[in-house]
Amino acid sequence: MASFRMGLKAHSVPMSLFRNNRQKLAAALREHSNITANTSYVLLEGGREVSFNDTDVNYLFRQESYFQYLFGVKEPDCYGVLHVASGKATLFVPRLAEEYATWMGRLLTLDEFKAMYETEEVFYVDELSSFFEKAAPSLILTLSGTNSDSGLTSKPAHFPGIDKFKTNKDLLHPIIAECRVIKSAEEIEVLRYVARVSSNAHINVMRFMRPGKSEYEGESVFLHHCYAIGGCRHTSYTCICGSGVNSAILHYGHAAAPNDRGTVDGDMCLFDMGANYCGFAADITCSFPVNGKFTEDQKFIYNAVLAARDAVLNEAREGVCWVDMHKLANRVMLEKLKEGGMLKGNVDDMLAAGLAGTFQPHGLGHLLGLDVHDVGGYLEGQPKRPTEPWLKCLRFARILKAGMYLTVEPGCYFIDWLMDRALAEPELNKFLNVEVFERFRNFGGVRIEDDVLITKDGCENFAIVPRTVQDIENVMTTRIDD
Repeated sequence: MASFRMGLKAHSVPMSLFRNNRQKLAAALREHSNITANTSYVLLEGGREVSFNDTDVNYLFRQESYFQYLFGVKEPDCYGVLHVASGKATLFVPRLAEEYATWMGRLLTLDEFKAMYETEEVFYVDELSSFFEKAAPSLILTLSGTNSDSGLTSKPAHFPGIDKFKTNKDLLHPIIAECRVIKSAEEIEVLRYVARVSSNAHINVMRFMRPGKSEYEGESVFLHHCYAIGGCRHTSYTCICGSGVNSAILHYGHAAAPNDRGTVDGDMCLFDMGANYCGFAADITCSFPVNGKFTEDQKFIYNAVLAARDAVLNEAREGVCWVDMHKLANRVMLEKLKEGGMLKGNVDDMLAAGLAGTFQPHGLGHLLGLDVHDVGGYLEGQPKRPTEPWLKCLRFARILKAGMYLTVEPGCYFIDWLMDRALAEPELNKFLNVEVFERFRNFGGVRIEDDVLITKDGCENFAIVPRTVQDIENVMTTRIDD
């Protein structure tokens, strides 16, 4: 049986995973009234090599996610065709010059590609037009749809001569995106593996960090473990390694803020990092004191976020509305902040006024899979994005189904402009004990993020990291040296 595997220690991903995904998509397409199955084909274009500006150096290649979902191919510049009626798959690979072997390695034969990826046929890309001329399709389905997270639209596959055939770029997107929402048993095992690798890497980072270490040093420990131990050449997103006030910057770690601050005693660290294996993503956040011991203020905020996380994990299951889970998490967190003396008044009134958005300006979580913010959030026929200011950042608003895989990531942050706005607005200010609130102005933030599989009766957490104050302090008593 063919498989993808990065070395002897890493997880073996069977090519049957992708074959089963193709069959799942073909079956879904056959149910569509506008598609004549016997003479319709899906055409997907894989990712292309991208050069670094105008140089002869390329960015490290990652496969296009929809193409990965159906074919599991690691090479760039390929195409894939799926016959809707039979589920028969044809892979098209570039025809490379003999000199390629000198610089890049031996040229594989078409039969070797066929065996490697378990497709029924393999041809060269320059044979696409003749393939379709022989097949005489009534319709070629290409992929074009807007990603509800990025706002970017996928570009439909194209090859010289495609204009001779009838194509449709709109029908495929909502169907294939919905197929990706519910994970198969084989996909779940890959996701479990990459979450385990990421969890162990996070634990190593917690044991490594101490006052005086720079944020990027913690990032490097994470990257080394994921690659050296887990075979994960990629991360799923830019590592977020915020300490001190930087822990309140939700997407810290970007080019203008490259995890470059040196930590000091008393800092909270918020490290949001996830490995990627065979295209599948992990997304885990750990918050911890850099010196290994929580202060009373750090315990206060951390335990408020942990209570919100626990409440969601206790309630999340098939049939539950995700918007309700966000509201539950925010309610519990506000209650804990009130118990600790930061807030006053009725929690229902706080929620109605949108006070929760002052502390957690992002959604509770997102779908996870081949993309870190996976597809399927706001497809046609699904609930629309909420419009309330404290709910509008939710990345999906669906009713949960067994087989969905998602993050649960409540947070509490002290962000200057949001604090200033809350203090200036009477409808928010009336809930604040200003002296306590101001005490946390330079605190930073806390986020707890788990990767969770929804089941019929509950959920399973794939992030195996210490979560209670005591567990974190216990783990950090065992230090890792440089």
